[in-house]
Amino acid sequence: MNKKNLKRKYERDGYAIIRNVISTKLAKEIENHIDWLTKKHPNTRPEAFHHNMLIHDPFIHHILDQKSILDIVETIIGPNIALFGAHYIAKRPLSGQPVGWHQDGSYWPLEPMDVVSVWLAGTHSTKSNACMKVIPGTQNKRLMKPSEMIKLDTRDYVLDLAIHPDHIDESSSVDIELAPGDISIHNPFIIHGSNANVSDQWRIGLTLRYIPTTTFVNRDGWECALLRGHKQKNISNNYVDKPDFRKKEHMPFNRLS
Repeated sequence: MNKKNLKRKYERDGYAIIRNVISTKLAKEIENHIDWLTKKHPNTRPEAFHHNMLIHDPFIHHILDQKSILDIVETIIGPNIALFGAHYIAKRPLSGQPVGWHQDGSYWPLEPMDVVSVWLAGTHSTKSNACMKVIPGTQNKRLMKPSEMIKLDTRDYVLDLAIHPDHIDESSSVDIELAPGDISIHNPFIIHGSNANVSDQWRIGLTLRYIPTTTFVNRDGWECALLRGHKQKNISNNYVDKPDFRKKEHMPFNRLS
């Protein structure tokens, strides 16, 4: 898909799928990273490997440096690119938690809400193992406020809030089925979610949230990463330095993958 067609589809439908963006070798290392994180944090569910656990991880920065991903992001938000958030949503076989219907922007302190999400597949993500589902066109709806959403128990769900099912037309949803190394991108307003994983296969995805450097993250102490282009002098985001690899602290990985 060329850049013009990619941007047109994204603007029309609120999402797009791009195949073979990273190598299968690098996708396999994402799978290895989940195994490593699971051993390092045995009391944390793999759906909850959040930004604070990843932003200083050299392997995550290796992924963030991938030109193939940054070129796609630049098509959507322009040449001055920063990472706002990283989050693994890795669902174990048989017991992977569902994600209620939601809009990402309802949770985020971004001014303005200029951001694109990349969902990077480390394993196959299919209907049978609870791939993400989107409702095309809903990026044109307003953002729901947290006070308008129902509360969920995070012992059972990945997120603590969701749009009430009565407000969702699931018949128009689309399954985002990906192979290792594929990505999907989606708009912060689009309504999406996923089912519980009751299959015998892992479903591993890394979500990366990219902002132009003109977007302000209005949360004290939040750590971003400058990835391409330059900072905006009048936007006081907090950018971290690229972490050094330390053998005893970090997962070894192939820097050439």
